[in-house]
Amino acid sequence: MDLSNIKAPKGANKTRKRKGRGQGSGLGKTAGKGQKGQKARSGGSIKAGFEGGQMPLQRRIPKSGFTNIHAKVYGVVNVSTLERAFEVGEEVSYETLVAKRLVPRHVDGIKVLGHGDLSKKLVVKADKVSKSAVEKIGQAGGSVEVFGGK
Repeated sequence: MDLSNIKAPKGANKTRKRKGRGQGSGLGKTAGKGQKGQKARSGGSIKAGFEGGQMPLQRRIPKSGFTNIHAKVYGVVNVSTLERAFEVGEEVSYETLVAKRLVPRHVDGIKVLGHGDLSKKLVVKADKVSKSAVEKIGQAGGSVEVFGGK
């Protein structure tokens, strides 16, 4: 068997419907569009969400919530991630975390959380650090420097 004698299975290739080609075709005269009405006309499509003049659902439902445009977005890193990604004595900062692709480039700061274990001595420089993360970094012999901004 080779590519020259491969055939599509029976029923895989269907002939397309040729609309408006006479009564004998089964789709003559109105071409399967029925009698009159918006959907029978040329260009007669209905926009998504249109409900025939009734107030659409997306306008009937009340608005809710609030998005603070001044909210700061922090890149969150766990202690277990630092254990995997960094070597003993390395500095953990915004630049090194972005270089190792552990946080996105466009964040307002770095927050270190205490999930997992740390056995390596690291110098951590971040905007926010949780109490448990400070404890674990201290127990491993590392140091924490907390500051504002990148």
